[in-house]
Amino acid sequence: MTEFITDLKTLLLRDLAGLERELELYPDDASVWREVPGQPNVAGTLTLHLAGNLQHYLGAVLGHTGYLRDREAEFSRRDVPRQQLCQEIAATRQAVQVGLEQVTEARLEDVFPEKIAGSQLTVQLTLLHLTTHLAYHLGQVDYHRRAVTGNSASAGSLSVPAKPA
Repeated sequence: MTEFITDLKTLLLRDLAGLERELELYPDDASVWREVPGQPNVAGTLTLHLAGNLQHYLGAVLGHTGYLRDREAEFSRRDVPRQQLCQEIAATRQAVQVGLEQVTEARLEDVFPEKIAGSQLTVQLTLLHLTTHLAYHLGQVDYHRRAVTGNSASAGSLSVPAKPA
């Protein structure tokens, strides 16, 4: 595994752990689904979307896991308990591991097998996009949680990972 892939894996796993910590800070399952004026998505929807996105692109496309994405359900399902959302995050962690194991340095410049938002990208640019996409939505979950709970405490989601010596 290249240093670039190792670093991406570190960030993706860090942010998935942060997502799980965010969910744990909600006082109950219902608050994860509470709508906030001016925010287009709730934490539950964002969690389902991130899990579906990464399990599809990293797990199914790169890792050939057989995962079948239902993008519409990511945005239409409601009232999924936090325990089940955390199970989706665990499955997503596994998909990240499996998918990234398939990426060699030579493959980084290959064209990614599927278009992303209508664009054909390299594997490397797709991996960067997926990483920033996760971080973007993780920030949205953080703001949703703070708005719903009134608690401005940080979940420590964006701690800087230690680099091995």
